[in-house]
Amino acid sequence: MGSPVFRCICDRCGHYRSCRRSPPRRLSRCPYNVWNKVTTMRERLENGTEIEVVRVAGSTRGLVVAPDIFGLRPLFDDLVQRFAKEWNMTTIAVEPFPTESLSAEIEPRYEAVSRLIDDRVLGDLGAAGDLTGCDDVSLVGFCLGGMHCFKAADQGRFDRIASFYGMIRLPEAWNGPGQSEPLPHVAASPDPVLAIIGDLDPYTPPDAVSDLEATGTQVVRYSDAKHGFAHDSSRPDHRADDAADAFARVGEWVRGR
Repeated sequence: MGSPVFRCICDRCGHYRSCRRSPPRRLSRCPYNVWNKVTTMRERLENGTEIEVVRVAGSTRGLVVAPDIFGLRPLFDDLVQRFAKEWNMTTIAVEPFPTESLSAEIEPRYEAVSRLIDDRVLGDLGAAGDLTGCDDVSLVGFCLGGMHCFKAADQGRFDRIASFYGMIRLPEAWNGPGQSEPLPHVAASPDPVLAIIGDLDPYTPPDAVSDLEATGTQVVRYSDAKHGFAHDSSRPDHRADDAADAFARVGEWVRGR
């Protein structure tokens, strides 16, 4: 008879592998455990824009994250960590207001959006994509960042794009000389884009969603969801089941599955 086979369990991720050593071991360096090959740091692009970087050693896919209107903060630090580890992708989040000194209050941020310049924002997202060092790079964005996902659709920089409740039409209060309408960008190149939409979201009204669907963009709608239902569990409109489903879909999308 052969030697008995034991299960050796990883302390961090719970993965096990067969082993003929007795007794079974705890694995502190599990080859399947991405916690062992992740490095995290706060950096800046060459132009000074702040970014949060989580590098996964050996990853062949990169991911850029465009935050919501509140920008980089602990919530997005955690999301970047989560995406990097769960999806095995080097992931970089980009501050949308690098030249502004803004409080956490929403009104000054609404006003600041009209001062954003698409070329600068999309240039920063593209530069972050280059910084991943990966040939295959996707883009995910939320709210304001979701709108920038739509605007990036025809840039040719990202292999796949997922927009969480991004504005399909530029809100009037956000209109400025450096801004363009999102929908024409998606209409020019809908194939890479997946849109996550809440049917009760006032920022994505039904007629705008219909226009988006008419471009051929893949749209996933959640019938009882409002704006921001997925990425921030502290929000009163957070919907855990819908969020889990949306993130599962996006994870498959950005990994080309």
